[in-house]
Amino acid sequence: MTATQERKAVVATPETRTINLITAITEALHEEMERDERVVLFGQDVGARGGVFMATAGLQATFGKKRVFDTPLSEAAIVGAAVGMAVRGLRPVAEIQFADYMGPGFDQIISQAAKMRYRSGGQYTSPMVIRTPSGGGVKGGHHHSQSPESYYTHTPGLKVVMPSTPYDAKGLLKAAIRGEDPVIFFEPKRLYRASKGEVPNHDYTVRIGEGAIRREGTDLSLIGYGGVMPDLERAADALGAEGVSVEVIDLRSLVPWDKELVIGSVQKTGRAVLVSEAPRISNFMGEVAYSIQAEAFDSLLAPVGQVAGFDIPYPYVQDKIYLPGPNRITAACVQALNY
Repeated sequence: MTATQERKAVVATPETRTINLITAITEALHEEMERDERVVLFGQDVGARGGVFMATAGLQATFGKKRVFDTPLSEAAIVGAAVGMAVRGLRPVAEIQFADYMGPGFDQIISQAAKMRYRSGGQYTSPMVIRTPSGGGVKGGHHHSQSPESYYTHTPGLKVVMPSTPYDAKGLLKAAIRGEDPVIFFEPKRLYRASKGEVPNHDYTVRIGEGAIRREGTDLSLIGYGGVMPDLERAADALGAEGVSVEVIDLRSLVPWDKELVIGSVQKTGRAVLVSEAPRISNFMGEVAYSIQAEAFDSLLAPVGQVAGFDIPYPYVQDKIYLPGPNRITAACVQALNY
């Protein structure tokens, strides 16, 4: 099996179920708490209510209030407590109710969690996961719809993950909880119940840092992550109807990200369009674009294209205008193809 085939492979078993992304998150948390008594969950309303999106529903009843508990409305306290627990040997999974609210805990994340291993010379680590719903599509406006992943990809010492399928969400969350580093686990809220797929009944993980080829193609590489992935598929369908062979890549993980997979794809197709929800300035995809021009320049048949959110506060009701939908993505692909 080649490296690309290995990345694409789904566990071959008849014992699978079709579930949505939010259920995959809940199952991963339940199974990891059952597997490892060091795993604890906490955040605003995660206990009896089960979280604002019900990701932790039923877990307090199963594992008790000492392992699944509510916190005060203080992101700084939530993250700070997680750092302390991690250093002392627990496996904390902290939920920040919306990614937009991570600001008050920012210093704890970048100054404590991310630097614990380095500043202690390896004597201490902070194996913790911060789960948070991210992105738009629910008309939540500028306090409930942002995509702030670039703040964290810029910080050495953190791993940053954003799945788009139930299979990846469950496997990546399990890998994050079992790892030895702090992980920012962004969950695209508009896919919580919209994204459905097959998930094995048995235990599995998805390695952090490996992307996935969602469909193979030869004319153009269409690359994204998180909530935009269904729109990439729709754009690829539209282009395919016109005879264009599009390769669709889901990064899944931003730090580390699968540079080998991306560069290999672009060297094959000669064209790349990068898609994400976040505003374009300082967008993480700028790093991907830099790597493509640095390592695949001689293969490029057109400038690297980018489709992103606009450099404005997220609007309350104009989701369809702000988000990179199939029409904007297809237009960027046509521009690259006609260059």
